[in-house]
Amino acid sequence: MPGPLAGVKVIDLTAVLLGPFATQHLADMGADVIKVEPPEGDLLRLSGGSMGRDKSMGPIYMAANRNKRSLSLDLKKPKAVEILKGLIKGADLFIHNSRPAAIERLGLGYEDLKKVNPSIIYAYSLGYARKGPYGHKPAFDDLVQGVSGAASLQSRVDGESPKFMPSLIADKTTGLHLCIAVLGALYHRKCTGEGQLIEVPMLETLASFWLTEHLFGETWTPGRGTMGYDRIINKFRHPFPTKDGYICALPYTDAHWVRFFEIVERPDLAKDPRFCDRTVRPKHFSELYQVLDSLMQHRKTQEWLDALDEADIPAMPVNTLEELLEDPHLKATGFFADREHPTEGPIKTFKSPLDFEKTPVEFRRHAPRIGEDGPEVLREAGLSDADIATLKADKTLIVPS
Repeated sequence: MPGPLAGVKVIDLTAVLLGPFATQHLADMGADVIKVEPPEGDLLRLSGGSMGRDKSMGPIYMAANRNKRSLSLDLKKPKAVEILKGLIKGADLFIHNSRPAAIERLGLGYEDLKKVNPSIIYAYSLGYARKGPYGHKPAFDDLVQGVSGAASLQSRVDGESPKFMPSLIADKTTGLHLCIAVLGALYHRKCTGEGQLIEVPMLETLASFWLTEHLFGETWTPGRGTMGYDRIINKFRHPFPTKDGYICALPYTDAHWVRFFEIVERPDLAKDPRFCDRTVRPKHFSELYQVLDSLMQHRKTQEWLDALDEADIPAMPVNTLEELLEDPHLKATGFFADREHPTEGPIKTFKSPLDFEKTPVEFRRHAPRIGEDGPEVLREAGLSDADIATLKADKTLIVPS
């Protein structure tokens, strides 16, 4: 059966990772996502592209753009903007992650597109809320990790200099929020017929993400303690070394701790006034984690996993990225799939984590080459082959050679 968003048409002007990550979720759920690219293509295509046969098919691009169609237009040409507006007239959603002023100069602002399609949902993400003093600034993941407090979080743990998290977490987290906002607007539109404008800024998204647990003592006015959830920023919170590797173990309830101390042959610790129940343990996380550090070193990882699983105490191994490819759970759930790409040959892909009973998410098409679906998209919009040939000839429309 088609996905839950089958029949939804998306004109996607997003680029790099934030926007494409959002629209890939929409595409996975069945929306017809038309990725509109400049003649040179999405910049993300070149990240790692030297590894592939087609240098414009980089690995991160391919991981974030499946199930979409590509239309490449030179929007510096008025005819291309006119064509795009024609597509928007029949669309449900227009989405971008460019600075609003640049989009508005092209005649593609919300007020412009409302005239073309009064019920259009117009969604965009930018670095910082437009109404604030940072609103005009460019934004990249590193910058937002810095200003949102993310880079300083590790300093709270180890006392060292700020560090970027080894992931494009600002892009991907904001992309997820952008997708959530679009789904809400689609529901509203279905109920009322109304479109609307959506803005999802990176800074505000990341700030709310961290502050959910780290506002902590400043939740009250005046504050009743410091900011930062103390268990999470504790320097002794880390995977525990075992005899042959590492393990993540998290006894959580009082019953877990009693069973755990029995397994490690230290039942006396269950009566230790520092660790005896959930009201006092939070005051002694540092001591507790150090105890675990010393106790876990005397057995192999698998021995611990077997013992803790039998006692129903939460525990998991520590995988490297490479070990994820062989993880037995991911194999059993069919998370990875080998596919034949039309230009890249055999490639490894991973599926969407979303699992719908009635409207399953399906792999329908590989991430497209630059402009490969342009003629098809324009024919569906009513342009003739002669019109398309003219657009190709004057390089308004770009198609693969």
